[in-house]
Amino acid sequence: MRKILAATIAASVGLLVGAGTIPVAATATAKTSGYQPPAIDWGTCTRPSLQVRGAQCGFLVVPLDYAKPNGTKIKIAVSRIKHKSADSAYQGVMLTNPGGPGGSGLGLAVLGEYVPNGAGEFYDWIGFDPRGVGSSVPALACDPNYAGYNRPFYVPVSRQLEKTWLAKAKGYAKACDKAGGALLDHLKTTDSVADMESLRKALGQSKINFYGFSYGTYLGQVYATQHPDRVRRFVLDGVVNPARVWYDANLDQDIQFDKNMDVFFGWVARNDATYHLGTTAKVVKQKYYSTLYSLIKNPAAGKIGPDEWNDIFVSAGYYVFGWEDVASAFAAWVNDKDPAPLLDSYAEPGVAGSDNGYAVYLGVQCTDVKWPQNWSKWQRDNWKIYSKYPFITWNNAWYNAPCLNWGAKAGKPVAINGKKVPPVLLIAETNDAATPYSGAIEVRKRFPNSVLIEGVGGTTHSGSLSGIACTDDTIAAYLATGELPDRVRGNRSDKQCDPIPQPNPAAVSAFSAKTADNARAELQDAIGVR
Repeated sequence: MRKILAATIAASVGLLVGAGTIPVAATATAKTSGYQPPAIDWGTCTRPSLQVRGAQCGFLVVPLDYAKPNGTKIKIAVSRIKHKSADSAYQGVMLTNPGGPGGSGLGLAVLGEYVPNGAGEFYDWIGFDPRGVGSSVPALACDPNYAGYNRPFYVPVSRQLEKTWLAKAKGYAKACDKAGGALLDHLKTTDSVADMESLRKALGQSKINFYGFSYGTYLGQVYATQHPDRVRRFVLDGVVNPARVWYDANLDQDIQFDKNMDVFFGWVARNDATYHLGTTAKVVKQKYYSTLYSLIKNPAAGKIGPDEWNDIFVSAGYYVFGWEDVASAFAAWVNDKDPAPLLDSYAEPGVAGSDNGYAVYLGVQCTDVKWPQNWSKWQRDNWKIYSKYPFITWNNAWYNAPCLNWGAKAGKPVAINGKKVPPVLLIAETNDAATPYSGAIEVRKRFPNSVLIEGVGGTTHSGSLSGIACTDDTIAAYLATGELPDRVRGNRSDKQCDPIPQPNPAAVSAFSAKTADNARAELQDAIGVR
């Protein structure tokens, strides 16, 4: 769930805000029977992509701790683009979430314009930064230099490397404990679900519609489980497996990412005329790994070591968008020893607040459920997977390792149950690595009124609204009228569509992967993520 549409670490998210919490005296009184939020004071947005669309921005005031509704309050940054249809055709609010957890969703209010056939015009589209994220107050950030250049090698081939990474992860957890204070105890998915309920109330709605990507699909599952009578139409794209949160889910990712990278290496080989990296997937893969090992002693430009090299390639396992950029950076270094594209692909460390997305990611995952506290289990599980699927395994392990020493107490995950939930639309590609396809099948079982669209054979995560008519027109019909494809018998998808196609760097066609790539790039620009 680490990288998805809008799941890079956002340093600027379009609202000018101060730091800290709101004094209790400045907030509305809440009843212990259920928190009633004050109305949102809507104003002008500061982000240009929202301004140009006439969006409104403001803050939702909510309790830090819903068990103490009269206590300390925090602010959730919210955006709204109102419906363009006649009022008689209005179908309510559409809340959105880009995933992560930790992704800034403020810019996702623009999503409605990407729904085909004008079906997005019936809704008020609501973007929001979840608690701790982006423009919400307070926002969590712990150490902007944590993902710095030329870090210790991910793969703990020596006891010293292992100790170094364990100490590094523990240090980050302690930094977050110091920076987060009381907020750290209230970053669970259930806290964000409670914020969604407060948002529903503040918007004066009896029900909500919801469009969630990646982790956002889990947020939607928990909301629907806890508030089935408040659900209208939900679109869940890139479906999290609720039976695997969160330690096991990350192990599942390691396997599929490795398989997807083989697909990418094969694509590079088929385009050898462009990239000159080898004519077989095996040769290209060997060059990837031989280069990685060479960077241990000789980092590119003194900055891009084996970890940064691995990080740069991870996006190619997430989706086909940007394959040309990754392959070009690969070729520039291997063939010409030009580090410039690599440096352009890796965010420079040290920018204040730049680790906000990562910090909140950990704040949610480390406290939704208790992670194994015995390091020997992590060792056994990760070395076993690494032996066959090495691409991201230790990268992913260390990414999550602060959970070993996280300062907030973990809870128990919600038992997801969609039996009372109205029809929901699920979307997944067969070889999604971030949220493996088995998760979509599991959620389809738990939500007996749901329908699943499968992008057959695809490797892209959360790729809806990218120009694939079979998928996007189904979304549009559902949002316009509630119509869904018939649900079939068995544990399988209900409708099969083409996946997002792989790019063809040598072709110029009416519709190619470049079309989808451009559509996604346009959307990312609109929501403020590139």
